[in-house]
Amino acid sequence: MRELFPTRDNLANKISYYHLLLLMASLPFDRFYSHLILISFALHTLIQFNRLEVKPVFNWRTLLLQSVFFITVISTIYTAYKLEAFQEWGKDITIFLLPLLFCFTRLDIKKYREPLLLGFSLICVATILYLYFDAFRTIRFYKLPFSSIFSATFTNHNFSEPIDMHATFFSMQLAIALVYLLTVLIKERMIHWKLFYAVCICVLAAGLLQLCSKSVVFCVIITINLLLPYLLLKGYQRWKFILSTVAISLILMIGLFSLGSFKERYITDLKVDLSQKTSAETTDPRLARWETALGLITESPMIGHGAGSEIGLLHQAYFTKKYYNSFLNKLNAHNQYLSFLLKAGIVGLLAYLTTLTFGFRIAFAKKDLLFTSFMLLVAIVSLSENLLDVDKGIFFYAYFFSFFVFSNETKNKTAKEEK
Repeated sequence: MRELFPTRDNLANKISYYHLLLLMASLPFDRFYSHLILISFALHTLIQFNRLEVKPVFNWRTLLLQSVFFITVISTIYTAYKLEAFQEWGKDITIFLLPLLFCFTRLDIKKYREPLLLGFSLICVATILYLYFDAFRTIRFYKLPFSSIFSATFTNHNFSEPIDMHATFFSMQLAIALVYLLTVLIKERMIHWKLFYAVCICVLAAGLLQLCSKSVVFCVIITINLLLPYLLLKGYQRWKFILSTVAISLILMIGLFSLGSFKERYITDLKVDLSQKTSAETTDPRLARWETALGLITESPMIGHGAGSEIGLLHQAYFTKKYYNSFLNKLNAHNQYLSFLLKAGIVGLLAYLTTLTFGFRIAFAKKDLLFTSFMLLVAIVSLSENLLDVDKGIFFYAYFFSFFVFSNETKNKTAKEEK
């Protein structure tokens, strides 16, 4: 825990470190704090700029980390929705800036990776505890039975509402924190710290289940049962861990599905999302929105309709198809891959897939469990959400993608050090 507060570094690097720590700590909360801290970090980095310590900027690594922003810029050229396109520029600028700041900062990201992740994980634990406190305070105020914590009133978006966070995007943050603390627990030797990390993991797991994000829970199950033993363990220890975690996962799922609200969220809602729309339904399944998006994609498959076009085109199509819930709420396609096809065509989708492949290759080459789980989260959640159309999704993607890439690089030596 002591490593959270570095002492053996110069003042400039300490300030950079605390900027990144605060930036990570702000992720579960209002975007105002994240943007304010990012601006402060950018100014500090520019003030401390030293060309001898700049990491390579003009290379494939930086270009791919920024690729989503460039897709938006290029597809603005031919869009009929210029105003909406420039609004997307404003949201995506974080994806452009963060890789540059990681290139310019003098801080050794690899050196401070562990304390930064630890600080972030503890903030996530504290946030979940606060949400449970708020939920039970509400239950007590309205004299509800404590079992109502498992009802729809206190799950999914209703659970994360006090911090105004989308349940899936918050779940992605918790997943990174949970996997990190698992790796710490495995390596820890002291009993009291093992117990502390185990309690933190239980809190994060409870929060994940309470948030009911199907795609994120699926990624966590895959990570714990397959990726973690494959990347971190060997021989008998690996198989012992797999058998234990699979058994625990099965027991947990059986217990969850015995609760009506969780069964409805994880099973019934999934069936509805993947079914055709019926006249009896007041909501529109995801499959219906995906089919609507595909119809628009076929009109311009190679280059798409341009940046900013998704909501406008879908809005009109929803009305034509009488998807009034989607029409009134101006819903997007809820699929990042279809979103790229719709706005930037096959060219844009291939650029995004290339970026994901780049991330997976580094993660597996370095046997980096955290990076691999992050890439898995982005790839899977992109199937059910427009991850890169929402500020918190963009910030999560931009920050952690750059963070994991640069934390796997060796810090360049300065000219002074080489002498």
